Order: sequence, then structure tokens, then C-alpha cells
Amino acid sequence: MTMKYTKEHEWVKVDGDTATIGITKHAAEQLGDIVFVETPQVGAQVEKGGESGVVESVKAASDVYAPVSGEVVAVNEALTDDPGKVNGDPEGEGWFYKVKLANASELDELMDAAAYAEFVKSEA
Repeated sequence: MTMKYTKEHEWVKVDGDTATIGITKHAAEQLGDIVFVETPQVGAQVEKGGESGVVESVKAASDVYAPVSGEVVAVNEALTDDPGKVNGDPEGEGWFYKVKLANASELDELMDAAAYAEFVKSEA
């Protein structure tokens, strides 16, 4: 599975034509204790770069942006009851939603792990 990253600190894991989306470990650490996660509805269309949810912590609220376009096919219901899963495993159990990719070439515009690590360093 390929993992790609955005400058807004979202990650995408692609398996076939389905992309799983969440926020990066760096973003979760910056936010602190996450107390609420809002995801798009199953069946919703998300557009690359468009708002697709909200994550709130004790420090701040942040919009979540869709790294790719597509139809939402699943949401992580567990985050409703336990948003702290995002802090515990942001790039695993703390995933936000899954989309059926509308345009796989959009992935080419995202960063790989090495480029993302450099980007995070440059922001510090």
C-alpha cells in the first residue's frame, strides 16, 4: 500500500481504487488531546483540497481537507465514541474516512514519506 501526504498534514493510504484518509502523527502531536472528530457522510463526494471534516482538540479546531477526490465509502465510526484513537494511532486505527478514488493521478501531486519529513522540518 502506498502512503502519501499533504502540506495540510493529511495522509492517504491507497489499496486498489480505495483511499483511506486521516491526519498525520505530526498533526496529532501539534493538536494535543483530540476530543472530537467530524467526518463526511458515506455517499458524500469530496473534492481534492476541499474541506472534508473537522478535528477538535483541547487546544484548537482544525479543518480536514480531502487529499484526493472521490465518493466516501466508509467512515471510522469508532472516532465518535473515542476520538482519542487519533492520538494513539493517527496513521492506523485513527483513520477518518475512505473514498473510492475519482482520479488516481491526483496522488502524483502528493508527497511521499521522505518529502513529507523534509516539509515538516522546513516548517519548524
